[in-house]
Amino acid sequence: MSTVLQSLSTELADAVESAGRAVVAIHARRRIPASGVHWRAGVVVATHHTINRDDNITVTLPDGTTAPATLAGRDPSTDLAVLKLAAQNLSTATLRSDTPPTVGELVIALGRPGPSVTASWGVVSRVDGPWRTWHGAEIDSLLRLDVAIYDGFSGGPLIDAAGRVLGINTSALARGVPVTIPVATVERVVTELLERGSIRRAYLGIGTQPVRVPASLARKVELKSDVALLIVSLESGGPADRDGLLLGDVLLELDGTPVSDPTDVLAQLGGDRVGRPIAARVIRGGQVKTLQVTPGERPTSRAA
Repeated sequence: MSTVLQSLSTELADAVESAGRAVVAIHARRRIPASGVHWRAGVVVATHHTINRDDNITVTLPDGTTAPATLAGRDPSTDLAVLKLAAQNLSTATLRSDTPPTVGELVIALGRPGPSVTASWGVVSRVDGPWRTWHGAEIDSLLRLDVAIYDGFSGGPLIDAAGRVLGINTSALARGVPVTIPVATVERVVTELLERGSIRRAYLGIGTQPVRVPASLARKVELKSDVALLIVSLESGGPADRDGLLLGDVLLELDGTPVSDPTDVLAQLGGDRVGRPIAARVIRGGQVKTLQVTPGERPTSRAA
């Protein structure tokens, strides 16, 4: 048994050493440095919430030297940020994008909150399909972890026992619970941030909360569900306000799709919907109305 444990220990240490060559420390906040991953040549991926300034960013490389970095873009919705780095001869991460992790798989979370790499090992505790953050971004899969969170966890990579990167760790997307943004999501966001500097998403300028529609009214208007969304706030001059939605309207459907939770609205507001009218079916004064609302491009501070 001791031989097996020794072999496992050696393999995990080798995985950390290998993957750690692509993990850097990012100096962009007052406290300890944040972690980042040299994802592609000259491109470092980090977490948005750990990058507190847009200028005067430096990066400590695995060999202890420092290099300047520039912010290429950030996306609060996925908590990802991308830096451009001019440093040479730096290892890039080896990505595992062919097979997803499984529940119970042994994994290691790496960070570099300073000159040395840190590691925390545990298992993948939950794997689910796509999910949506509270800002409305879709994450390709839910990877929840049973690992200890140390300084520098966010922005560091989750690796498998072979040292391949499964994604970027963050504690900011699920109420402090450690999750990993999978490789597929990171790749998609990085590509768009490098091209545009931001992620394009649509918004209506409304705040909603679920409300139960009385059974008699639900039958009268032939609702598919007895839960809809009451519009409780309306951005002055925003897309919904401009196109005629009112406070107190009960939103039933968007383009024929029932909405019963605020995330259902966000699901209809991808970047491709900017400038394209969407049919909003509402109850107003006991009557059903359908209005055409044209979403705008959502500022980063807006949710819907």
